[in-house]
Amino acid sequence: MRLLLVEDDELLASGLVLALYRAHYTVEHVRDGDAALEALAHNQFALMVLDLGLPKRDGMAVLHAMRARGDLTPVLILSARDATRDRIAGLDLGADDYLIKPFELDELLARLRVLMRRRSGQSVNQLQLGELQLDLDGLSATWQGKPVEMARMEFMLLHKMAESPQRVFSRAQLEESLYGWGEGVESNTIDVHVHHIRKKLSPSAIKTVRGVGYRIGLPEA
Repeated sequence: MRLLLVEDDELLASGLVLALYRAHYTVEHVRDGDAALEALAHNQFALMVLDLGLPKRDGMAVLHAMRARGDLTPVLILSARDATRDRIAGLDLGADDYLIKPFELDELLARLRVLMRRRSGQSVNQLQLGELQLDLDGLSATWQGKPVEMARMEFMLLHKMAESPQRVFSRAQLEESLYGWGEGVESNTIDVHVHHIRKKLSPSAIKTVRGVGYRIGLPEA
């Protein structure tokens, strides 16, 4: 799950990046409003966490601009502005949620899970595909009714593909979804993850589409 964090407070941002990474998000961090719009124009994100008091372009202006150009990325505003008029303005401009600083990390993560459920049309934070079940809250996998130990990137890769069972993903698309801008990725990294997933689930769990990439091979529930 790739998330864009727009926050100019470096101390807060560094703590959030670490916490979100541990919660299995791939986080891209930018520090001003112009950089946020540039990132949105050239990348796809599952969610955005947006501060309001930003350099160069205020968070409200960012929200207005992205919605005006048809960008429907779910947005959670994270701001110290606690006046009712600010919350109403943010929601009216198209924010999906509004959380006031200071905040509890567990509440932020819970609200992000709600936005992910809403985005995928699910009422619970679980994904079922054939004999595979992914618990997106507990970050755990079950195969044929038995728990399966998975590394962080294996879980994220499987989740990404299981969300769109009919879609074929190129290696580049999977790398972009799983790894941040500054992370070096070996050319065979995705292939290695796929190999491990097949060993843990089934050789047919992920299908290779020759010359294109990969798609999930499990039947839909």
